[in-house]
Formats: sequence, C-alpha cells, structure tokens
Amino acid sequence: MSTFPPLNARTLGMMAVTGMIATMAFDLWGQIISPGIGWASLSPHGLARSLLGSFGLPNGDFAGYFVHFYLVGLIGYPVGWLYIFRPVWRAIFGERFGWFVPSAVYGFGLWVFAIGGITAIAGLPFFLGFTGITWVALIGHVLYGIVLVAAIKLFRG
Repeated sequence: MSTFPPLNARTLGMMAVTGMIATMAFDLWGQIISPGIGWASLSPHGLARSLLGSFGLPNGDFAGYFVHFYLVGLIGYPVGWLYIFRPVWRAIFGERFGWFVPSAVYGFGLWVFAIGGITAIAGLPFFLGFTGITWVALIGHVLYGIVLVAAIKLFRG
C-alpha cells in the first residue's frame, strides 16, 4: 500500500465527505451534547474569527464558519491525517496499533494545535486559560480524529 493516497477526484471527495462527517460529530458534541449536559459550549467559528481578525482579514460570522467548516474540517484536518500524520505514524510504528489509537492521538494533536497554538496566534489566552471549554475542545478534537479515520475506513471499504 502506498504511503500517500493519490491526489485525485476520489481522494478529494473522500476527504470532503469524511471531513464533513467528522466536523458534524465535533459540532454535535461541542454545540449540542456538551452544553446539554451542563458543560461548556464550543464556538470554533469564534476562534476562526479571532484568528482572521488578528491578521487584519475580514472576520464576520460567514468568514468564521467558512474557515472552521470548510477550510479546516473538510480540507485541512483530513489533509493532515492522510498526508502528514498517518505516513509519519506508519513510518515509526507501522500497523502495530491499528487505526483507533493513532486516530485518537491525531485528535489530541489537533487539540494542541488549535487550542494551544492557534489561540495564541489569535491573541487569546494559552489553551483558553484551561477553562471548561478547553476540556470540551479536547474531547471534541479527539472525537473528530476518531470519526474521521473511521469514516475513511468505511469509505474505502
């Protein structure tokens, strides 16, 4: 099996569909389930808006949702899995851990990247001050990673 999937229409379609499913799971958790059980509510489009604003770019609601859902959820994070994380993981560990462990580790890495890194670039407190939203985001990003990889596996058959 090739280290990298071919960059063709099928792969791009798979990334969009599986990224959409994973983003929907993330948003279901962070915007419905978590606040429904009394925990913090995620507002990832707000983080995207803050980031855009820190660069002096248009940062209205549409821009925030566009960046969160389309650029990150449907393109960025699936590209990160397929072309960066998974090949590196396989080079180091092979197939020893199956798909679940690396997908959860990938989700954890997304959390570190988004909540630890992007928030700092956007001028927000490091890891959002380790408030309730930080931990809801951790669960959401790990969930995203697991759902993304499970959906990719289903898509590929």
